Amino acid sequence: MQLRYSFRLYPNGPQRSALARAFGCARVVYNDALRTREDARAKGLPFVSSADLSKAVTAAKNTPQRAWLADVSAVVLQQSLRDLDTAYRNFFDGLKGKRPRMGAPRFKSSKDSRQAVRFTANARWKITAGGDLSLPKIGDVRVTWSRSLASVPSTVTVVKDAAGRYFASFVVATGDETPLPEADGQIGIDLGLSHFAVLSDGTKIASPRFLRRAEKKLKKTQRDLSRKQKGSSNRGKARLQVARAHARVADARREFHHQLSTTLIRENQAVAVEDLCVKGLARTRLAKSVHDAGWSAFVTMLEYKAARYGRAFHRIGRFEPTSQVCSQCGVKDGPKPLNIRVWECGACGTLLDRDINAAVNVAKAAGLAVSACRARVRPGLVPAQREEAGTHRDGQPTVVGIPAL
Repeated sequence: MQLRYSFRLYPNGPQRSALARAFGCARVVYNDALRTREDARAKGLPFVSSADLSKAVTAAKNTPQRAWLADVSAVVLQQSLRDLDTAYRNFFDGLKGKRPRMGAPRFKSSKDSRQAVRFTANARWKITAGGDLSLPKIGDVRVTWSRSLASVPSTVTVVKDAAGRYFASFVVATGDETPLPEADGQIGIDLGLSHFAVLSDGTKIASPRFLRRAEKKLKKTQRDLSRKQKGSSNRGKARLQVARAHARVADARREFHHQLSTTLIRENQAVAVEDLCVKGLARTRLAKSVHDAGWSAFVTMLEYKAARYGRAFHRIGRFEPTSQVCSQCGVKDGPKPLNIRVWECGACGTLLDRDINAAVNVAKAAGLAVSACRARVRPGLVPAQREEAGTHRDGQPTVVGIPAL
């Protein structure tokens, strides 16, 4: 399995300038190559190969108009061409039905919120003995290591986000992970908005609603930005404040997803979740709340952590009638409006909580042996609740921090 590790970078002034040159040169090479292929297509000429584009980049360094391309590592420019090839390949595969459709490659702008360059082993980058990241024609950049790398990575991608933060991203091969000790629990998860997740054992996890809670501050920063004159330095500073406010919301949401997914994987041998149509729900009046919940990212974390640590992960179909079937007798009672949170089965008379009942049905649809008794909410029939118990595959690992799950 390959995993991505990201670490915060803290470049100094000259290093930030060198990275800005690298971002700009990579963007220019990408746009020049895209323009070359688009012109050839418009004239009815054959598709320009990557080798011809690479030769054009080398020749451009000897011209007065593009002489400054020699100020950055040649590997950065070649990797920018590889990114263009990947964009074209994804576009053509979408037309052939091999993957979801996506648009044709587009020109990059210096105002894009994300800038990135990639260094391969040919660039001879390295991690120094002092823990810095040594990059060609940039220098030794200070890194905050939060964990150790599982193996020696062959490439590193330096990313600058909209908030002005720098990150070093490594993709490493983790090899065969030691599975976690076997657990007895088997859980079904029903994702929602009023509660972020409802488990088949009756546990309800409140929705943090990070975006909703930060709306007041986001509104103030956005209002300050709108009052600044376009093109001024103060507008650039205000834009950075807006980006940082949004970054804090995204970081808090990601941390919540990681903590919850890790807890569920550790405590349960099998996890089942419903495949939701997030794109469809994001086009409704609940769009902001749907995006704030981040269901897709959470389910992705569950899936890869289950594969990594020897747990079973089940994803049931989105058309499974989990909210229409009684978890006690299995009778389908038909669809119900969203305002009905508790309903009584017409066949067996059991009073059911809508969310818990759906979570139990999710577990049953995945073939998990989960008791459905907790789905009952009628007084006198509810059983007593239990208390809650407390890269290169052959490379040597690079010890740069403490290990973490």
